[in-house]
Amino acid sequence: MCHRGRMTREPGTPLTRPSASLVEAARGEIRNISVDEAVELLDDPAYQLVDIRDPRELQREGMIPGAAKAPRGMLEFWVDPESPYYKSGLDDGRTLVLYCGSGWRSALTAKTLQDMGFDTVAHLDGGFSAWKAAGKDIAEVEAR
Repeated sequence: MCHRGRMTREPGTPLTRPSASLVEAARGEIRNISVDEAVELLDDPAYQLVDIRDPRELQREGMIPGAAKAPRGMLEFWVDPESPYYKSGLDDGRTLVLYCGSGWRSALTAKTLQDMGFDTVAHLDGGFSAWKAAGKDIAEVEAR
């Protein structure tokens, strides 16, 4: 917090609300999908998995086959019909199942979308790391 340009919190001291507590609160208010449930949803036309990781992460680690790519920094704009960046393919009535590396970013993003009024959203608990650890299929992503 700044007061007339000066910080009132000493750099490096704990924050009043750490990111882990935000993630935990979000998980309590969103739909959390397990890896096994996500596997079942891959062929369900009512669902779309969405990888919100950075393009470099996708190229380095691959992604879930059939998932859409929507970088974390753009997703809120891509699902908002009033945004100049709106992408109707992400707002077509399907439930979006978001995932990131470990499930932290996707939990926060799912909560943000819900707060915006986008209620057909869930997240993959444990993220891509859980998918990989379960030995599920991974699609390679070519560098652009």
